[in-house]
Amino acid sequence: MSGNYVGDLVEVFARDPARTVLWWQENAISAGELVAAIGRAAHGMRARVRGPAVVGLLTTTNTPDTVVLRYAANLIGVTVVHLQTANAVDPLDRIDVGALQDTARLDLLAVDADHLAAARALCGKPAEPPGLVALGKLGDDVLDLSAGPDRFELSAGPDGWPVAEDVDPEQPATVTYTSGTTGTPKGVAMSFGVRRMVLSGLPADLDTVYLSTLPLSHSSGAIVDLVLGAGGSVVLEPGFDPTAALAAVARHGVTRMAVSPPQLYALLEHPDVRTTDLTSLRTLTYAGCPAAPARLAEAVRVFGDVLVQAYGTSEVGPITELAPADHRDAGLLATAGRPVIGEVEVRDPLSARRLPIGEVGEVRVRSPLVMLGYWHDPELTASAFDSDGWLRTGDLGRFDERGYLTLSGRMSDVIKTRGVRVHPVAVENALLAHPDVRQAAVFRVTDENRVERTCAVVVPRAGSGVTPTELIRHVGEALSPSHAPADVRFRAELPLDKAGKPDRKVLR
Repeated sequence: MSGNYVGDLVEVFARDPARTVLWWQENAISAGELVAAIGRAAHGMRARVRGPAVVGLLTTTNTPDTVVLRYAANLIGVTVVHLQTANAVDPLDRIDVGALQDTARLDLLAVDADHLAAARALCGKPAEPPGLVALGKLGDDVLDLSAGPDRFELSAGPDGWPVAEDVDPEQPATVTYTSGTTGTPKGVAMSFGVRRMVLSGLPADLDTVYLSTLPLSHSSGAIVDLVLGAGGSVVLEPGFDPTAALAAVARHGVTRMAVSPPQLYALLEHPDVRTTDLTSLRTLTYAGCPAAPARLAEAVRVFGDVLVQAYGTSEVGPITELAPADHRDAGLLATAGRPVIGEVEVRDPLSARRLPIGEVGEVRVRSPLVMLGYWHDPELTASAFDSDGWLRTGDLGRFDERGYLTLSGRMSDVIKTRGVRVHPVAVENALLAHPDVRQAAVFRVTDENRVERTCAVVVPRAGSGVTPTELIRHVGEALSPSHAPADVRFRAELPLDKAGKPDRKVLR
């Protein structure tokens, strides 16, 4: 073994080259075809870069290109920086990719056709621009990585199968940028050692068929590694669409999928959900933001004992989990479950004192899956950890006597109004418990006098006659008058970020 997780994956693929490992737009990609594409791309990259190089990926996520390019770069020991954005047409729409590129200090920039114009514009900015590469012919200024030899000629193993470069486990394998919901996006660097630990340390079944609709640049990419490393297969969808997702489950016999809570609600409300064959589904994970207990109870009735709530962060991976059996206990639906990996504590945000059961504080974690740090930002990295090595998540929560964690939201999202600290999650849950509300997002707006107000954007159910005044009164009665939003507005849909969470920047 080289210590390189891509080498481990190649060994799995080599056992049965004819086996389908990826589905993309009804096209089946075999293990042998995937390795050949990885090998050709790695060969082309190796001809351009040496040593501790950095390759940026500016491709439409959830495509075979993204899978091949990451594996190819990591195969030769090169760090991959994901620059994907939520908007494939205008990649500068949501994240300042130019700023990320300067921070990343790229040696190569791997692109696809949708992002070529933006990539060329970006490469015109630095004094020493990165070389452009792609899987296909995109122009004379772009190296075609698919045009390499059929056999991987550098460090080739038996039958031409590529052999991974030896790597330091503490070397950064991938850098993923956070959504920037509460500020400037931060590059989270994960090591080769953590990537390999995901393959060997987390459970997956040999016959798993995973439906990937969330971005491969984030946690869904780790699930893809896990599933492929266990001998399973992956169905790639370009994004989340409830109609397409339900159809894919029935067509491919999907056993595992992951969604955000708003996407789970969209599945629940889809007219096909009760007529689609979902019997193959064994695990339906929802993650990214807290879910409303009323909606989870409904989901259990529709999907059965397959729901898993996963709470984690980009910086540390999985933290807690609410198992399928837990969803049968109505008293647990407001919780995020119990710790699954490492150690989890609730501490006073200022003193770092561990808090007793029932008290709300900051969730802090010590885990073998923790990040190396923030990319090229040692000061921010230092501020993310306690002096004793515990990661500060920035999330507020409390433990109960059974060891279940209940989250109150982000520390930065707490609204101070009328002398009361209002947690948006509590207000959202109250709104979602109303029978005429489909979706809701609650956030802070500060007026010209620096007074914080609680605001809500609600998607009402079709045909509903509910009014903002009724919903304000409903929250006041369910919680307290101080929790009632000062302003409620209706929209046909909630804007979601790339992780499927309500986009509070846009809503503000």
